[in-house]
Amino acid sequence: MASQLYPKGAGHILGAATKVDLLADTIKILFYSGAFSGAHEFVSDLTGASIIARSGALSGKTVTNGVFDANDITLTAVSGSAFTHVILYKDTGADATSPLIAIFDVTSFTPNGGDVNVVFNASGLFSIA
Repeated sequence: MASQLYPKGAGHILGAATKVDLLADTIKILFYSGAFSGAHEFVSDLTGASIIARSGALSGKTVTNGVFDANDITLTAVSGSAFTHVILYKDTGADATSPLIAIFDVTSFTPNGGDVNVVFNASGLFSIA
């Protein structure tokens, strides 16, 4: 599977219910070890045990010429199972209403209790073109 927008997440960006405003909303990432499904819409649709860690809010968010970007982020003291995906989502405070936005494939990584630095592509996280 390639990194991509969640189909329903794209709908939320484009104005569906539970709209996503990438600049104004609280946008976070999580580390995930489960399988991708295009039917997933909210964080609550993910297998709970497969969520390894969650970040704080992304900072330095920008949208320029259809490209979303944010500052790199560090998650501290991460432990747990290996994960193979980083998922971008809007945090509403409740998993049942927090839309999944995008999923990024990463090389399988097993955290060891240390910090995990997430360095986003210099070209941005994703674009809508």
